[in-house]
Amino acid sequence: MVRSYQMETKKPAKLVLADGTVFVGRSFGAEAVSGGEVVFNTAHTGYQEVITDPSYCRQMICMTNPHQGNYGTNMDDPEGARPFISGFVVSDLSDEPSNFRSQQTLHAFLNDYKIPGIAGISTRQLTLKLRTHGAINGIISTTEMDEVALLGKARELPSMSGADLVSTVATRTRFEWSEPHDPAAFPVLLPALPLDLHVVAIDCGTKRNILRNLVQFGCKVTVVPPTTTADEIMALAPDGVFVSNGPGDPEPVTYVQETLRGLHQRVPIFGICLGHQLLSLALGAETYKLKFGHHGYNHPVRNVLTGRVEITSQNHGFAVRAESLDGTGLEMTHVNLYDNTVAGVRHRDLPIFAVQYHPEAAPGPHDAVYLFDCFRQVMERRAPLDARMLAEAQQRLANATRRVATG
Repeated sequence: MVRSYQMETKKPAKLVLADGTVFVGRSFGAEAVSGGEVVFNTAHTGYQEVITDPSYCRQMICMTNPHQGNYGTNMDDPEGARPFISGFVVSDLSDEPSNFRSQQTLHAFLNDYKIPGIAGISTRQLTLKLRTHGAINGIISTTEMDEVALLGKARELPSMSGADLVSTVATRTRFEWSEPHDPAAFPVLLPALPLDLHVVAIDCGTKRNILRNLVQFGCKVTVVPPTTTADEIMALAPDGVFVSNGPGDPEPVTYVQETLRGLHQRVPIFGICLGHQLLSLALGAETYKLKFGHHGYNHPVRNVLTGRVEITSQNHGFAVRAESLDGTGLEMTHVNLYDNTVAGVRHRDLPIFAVQYHPEAAPGPHDAVYLFDCFRQVMERRAPLDARMLAEAQQRLANATRRVATG
């Protein structure tokens, strides 16, 4: 049995939303006052990967699964160099993690990075509010309890719309990445391929598991800052360019859009999440802010070229406007079955494609990891992604999964 967070031994905390709603609970993590956009995440496990995903920069995450902290934290699972979240909201926090890999409690992990958390509130009530009214700014305080003052601070927080947060989370220096997967962690993947292709990854806040997947599928990876120009990238002689996930609004990230416009007729390109949005903007499409975003790893997506449905990991607050694809050379390849938003695109004539979700998972299912296989095929053939490539890559993944399942 998981031991619940010992509420009577912890200090009080408050979550004050910009609409005046107040939640009173108990503090964990750091003693601090912190603000950001409050969103909910429907993942059942994987909280350490969630809170270390750079795409959550300047957001406070409410986990819909009530039990958090059950298995502690460790030094192997972070998806970024550090967490960039503003706060963490849970219902029940375990103070006695039970897992052989655990090295630190969730409380201690957040405290190390000076991130406050609040436990013991009705996360169901908070999620319902966000689901009904949309993501909203809020303040978590474990030190100041004056609700009027906290409400004023919440209302002064900037909107996520118009926010360029890429420079906050991205690398400032070029580096090589060569770390593959731990086979025990990703048993469904095909055996690692020889490193015979070179991919330049534009870091907008990339997750480490994306880079591991690129290596797993035979790519030497050079990670570059988001301000790297098209000519600087081409000077590295890449077989392909990857543009990563990241936080904030894609529209003001004009420097990456300019780079992609300078690359799109010269080299194969694959984008994930923010990379999907930036690539679409670079080629003339439009983006918009979603009401409450997509955050979790149980989102169904249909591949419109093959007809197959995959369960995906997602984390984004903006989307590409479907009708704006007309005249860009892009067409939709994947659709989110929750709300019919664009979940993937390809260029009809060029070796360019992107998805709005996270095929690398971490956390989440591995249904969509075949897309890294597709990127390899696109680079080798220097041809547009097509239904046959998608179907063949999906079948290879299915065969590998079946072999693991049957021993």
